[in-house]
Formats: sequence, C-alpha cells, structure tokens
Amino acid sequence: MIALALWSLAGLLAMYLVVIVVLIAIGRRGSVRALAGFVPDCLVLFARLVRDPRVPRSQKWLLAAVLGYLAMPFDLIPDFIPVAGQLDDVAVVALALRRLIRRSGPALVREHWSGPEPSLGLLLRFAGRDV
Repeated sequence: MIALALWSLAGLLAMYLVVIVVLIAIGRRGSVRALAGFVPDCLVLFARLVRDPRVPRSQKWLLAAVLGYLAMPFDLIPDFIPVAGQLDDVAVVALALRRLIRRSGPALVREHWSGPEPSLGLLLRFAGRDV
C-alpha cells in the first residue's frame, strides 16, 4: 500500500516536472514560476484555513478530507493516467474551495493566499467566484 502511494506521488511529480519543462521549452518562464509555486501555495492555503478559527468546523473537516483524498494512492481516475488522472483531484479541490468560499466568502481565502495575485484569481474563478 505504501509502495503504491509512493509510485502515485512519483508519477504526479514526474507529470508536474514535464509540464514545467514544456513551458520552459516554449519560452513561458513567467508561467513556470506561477505553476511551480501553485501547488505549494495551495497546500499553505489549506493548512492556514484549517487553523483559522473563523472557518466553521464542518469546513475544516471537509478540507482535511480533501487532503486525505489527495494523499490516497487510489482515486476515481488513477493518477498514473496522464492529465485525466489529476483532473479528479482538481475537481475535488475546486468543489471544496467553492463550498468554503460560498460559506465564508472570498476575503478569507484572499487573506490566507501566499502566492501571486494572478494565481489567486485563477483559483477563485475555478472555484466559481469572480474576482
């Protein structure tokens, strides 16, 4: 079970690196910087939201469940399937953030976001909220 989790994580990391290399190859260095920081920024956001006393307990449980789902080696669509394997993860994150934003407002997410503003705008649009 642990080996499967490590293989899934390695596959996800490899795909992430391939996207970064492709962006560098086509001359989109600004996009590379934003993409390279997006995943860590989302992890920081979730961690900060879970610790914030203004976030309702039910939302904290939802965020913790999403983090658990992302850490599991099996998904609705296996992660070793290129692109499609990560789409279910993206959808789960977006649905959780959408629910949090509708209940607590985008200001809370803005306050805890540590990444660049364009990435936050993308995150909010993807979660169903206009910036």
